[in-house]
Amino acid sequence: MERGMRGMSEEQRGWLSKAAGMIALGGALLACGAAGAPATAGRQEAAHPFSTGQQENPAAQSNEPPPMPVEQIIQKFAAREEELKRERDQFTYQQTFVIETIDQDGYVDGEYRLSSDIVFTPQGKRYEKITDAPAPTLTRIMLSQQDLDDLEHIQPFVLTPDKLPEYDVKYEGREQLDELATYVFDVGPKKIEKNKRYFQGRIWVDTRDLEIVKTYGKAVPDIRTKNSENVFPRFETIRENIEGNYWFPTYTHADDYLHFTGQNVHIRMTVRYKNYKRFGATIKFGTPTEVKPEKPDKP
Repeated sequence: MERGMRGMSEEQRGWLSKAAGMIALGGALLACGAAGAPATAGRQEAAHPFSTGQQENPAAQSNEPPPMPVEQIIQKFAAREEELKRERDQFTYQQTFVIETIDQDGYVDGEYRLSSDIVFTPQGKRYEKITDAPAPTLTRIMLSQQDLDDLEHIQPFVLTPDKLPEYDVKYEGREQLDELATYVFDVGPKKIEKNKRYFQGRIWVDTRDLEIVKTYGKAVPDIRTKNSENVFPRFETIRENIEGNYWFPTYTHADDYLHFTGQNVHIRMTVRYKNYKRFGATIKFGTPTEVKPEKPDKP
């Protein structure tokens, strides 16, 4: 997010309005947020299953090596990520995105909110239908194009085989997340190329399904120039098992301080994905015709 001035210009408001109406065709779609009532002062988000609250649990961690080579685990979960990405493109769901700025007393003093449905046309084309987009009240920060790109690609981070060459993936041990046994990996870009976005942080991989079930980290790099600062929060993304086969992202949360020169801005961000439903076959309607039942054969 970029540091804002006192209020948004008409150009900035127009850009946000345009962003809210963008069509998203990828697996993880643009700025989706939690539907509900407008922001209330001091509101706190509910806890979520497997959430560590951005803190690790040392008692649940182990340095025990895995039963198979680490490289083999990485290749297997990356292949499952490719399957997940392909499968998720066949689902409809609802998504909500909320970002709030918090004042020094812990009260909400600005908000941007967007709710949408990810649906299909009768011809099977996937698109985003905006269901609620109230006028933003943010004054201390503004959303950038990089923020929207991160919402689409980084917060619901999917580490497919084609992305593996871009990242260092280091095995860190095992950790129990509620009832899930997981392998823990640290992930970061090998190098940062101009105008590209990356994930840097930690991922948790279910030891049975070999799928990512949680990520914690941030989008990199922060972008600082002579005239602007564009910095990004740490976040946690939780996945849940859908249809017993794939772990889809259902919840992203950030509660962090954006460190600008001369000022730190406390923000809270929540993205929710819910009501996943597989898109069925399209039914085509034509001219009705009478179909007579077959007569039973005579004995």
